[in-house]
Amino acid sequence: MRITGLSLALGLLATDANAQGRSLLNGRDLAGWHVDVPADSTGRVGSPFAMRNGVLVVNGEPQGHLITDAVYRNYRLEAEYRFTGKPGNAGVLVHASTPRALYKQFPKSIEVQMESGNAGDFWCIVEDISVADMERRRGPRATWGITEGKARRIANVVDGAEKPVGEWNRMVIEVLDRSVKVWVNGTLANFGTQATADHGQIAIQSEGAPVEFRTLRLTPITSLTP
Repeated sequence: MRITGLSLALGLLATDANAQGRSLLNGRDLAGWHVDVPADSTGRVGSPFAMRNGVLVVNGEPQGHLITDAVYRNYRLEAEYRFTGKPGNAGVLVHASTPRALYKQFPKSIEVQMESGNAGDFWCIVEDISVADMERRRGPRATWGITEGKARRIANVVDGAEKPVGEWNRMVIEVLDRSVKVWVNGTLANFGTQATADHGQIAIQSEGAPVEFRTLRLTPITSLTP
């Protein structure tokens, strides 16, 4: 696990509740992030991530993750994104830690889904979270789990919040103590509590479809716990 400035990041976000936030993208390069892309069947590794004209471009292939060097706790993350071709899959991972913990690719985390048609779903990736109406939204309790082959998807509570392909969507992810709340274009899409982690890195997925991010802005918020 690669962590840079852990104490600084945790201290800043836990205490500076009135900050206006800052961009996680500098508009020039991927400074502050590192790429984790498993080798393909030929043993080659390439990066699907690049900054172009101030926008983070994710090619979708090869599949992997762009991960912050720093670890964060208690924040609001605003992401403006759009699929640039055929609609497909992408996501933002919060509380990310151990790399390649699931299917030798996905870091231990809670995924906030951006897949076209399912934006706002949670996916449990060796971490867990609870929501209201859990059995209706996750399936039979006996199938639940956080590892390969288990029911890891927790469906969102909204339909039709996404904009047409090619238009910019705005997703807001609020991480506060052990809760995660998600809005898609201003509509509440999911709200989970009792997460098994309360801090970690933030990761962007390359998962098969080209997608662009023009905003990744992080704002500290105050913890609910004393």
